[in-house]
Amino acid sequence: MKKIDTIIFDMDGTLLNTIEDIADSVNYILKKYGYQKKTYDEIKSFVGNGAARLMELALPGGRSNPDFEKYLNEYKHYYLKNNNNKTSPYEGIIELLEELTRKNYKIAIVSNKNDDNIKDLSRMYFSDYIKTAIGESKDVMRKPAPDMVHNALRELKSNTESSVYVGDSEVDIDTAKNADIPCVSVCWGFRDKEFLRKHGAEYLIDEPYELLEFIEEIMAEGAAI
Repeated sequence: MKKIDTIIFDMDGTLLNTIEDIADSVNYILKKYGYQKKTYDEIKSFVGNGAARLMELALPGGRSNPDFEKYLNEYKHYYLKNNNNKTSPYEGIIELLEELTRKNYKIAIVSNKNDDNIKDLSRMYFSDYIKTAIGESKDVMRKPAPDMVHNALRELKSNTESSVYVGDSEVDIDTAKNADIPCVSVCWGFRDKEFLRKHGAEYLIDEPYELLEFIEEIMAEGAAI
């Protein structure tokens, strides 16, 4: 029997629907400095690779914009103060985490969102279930490098052989591959099913409860994944 006891989650688009607060914060910067605002769908397509990449795609001139660093830092500070105006867990997520906790699974979050934001939002919504939350910082390479995942596994005293990674984007698929653990791609987040399949998704779920069914099926059948 294959034993799975550890679940590593992405946050944005996986556990929390954060896109409106992210978009509002980006558009605050754009409007403040006289640039055209972006739609939610545009900004949704920009997220996944951290705040710097988000602002690079949102700002005219990207990193070549002479005030790029100023705008990026201002975005980070503004979003940290406004990261919970419209954000909420996806339907069924809290129930899933309750059940995973009841069954003694080890749970962590890894995200390319700024580390302060990750820890802040994790405490707000998931303090009863998740103690390990790792975000982007100068101390760890961001996804799709496997470093965040490996750091989380060390904190949980777990290993890749007993772990599953859960995310909503192509970055998550690549992260799991680089960390040498299976990836379950969720279809309720910032990328649709067709996009995920085109980017190598092997295991897709439409509802949070399906994750537990998937994991328990692996263990029951001793499936090789």
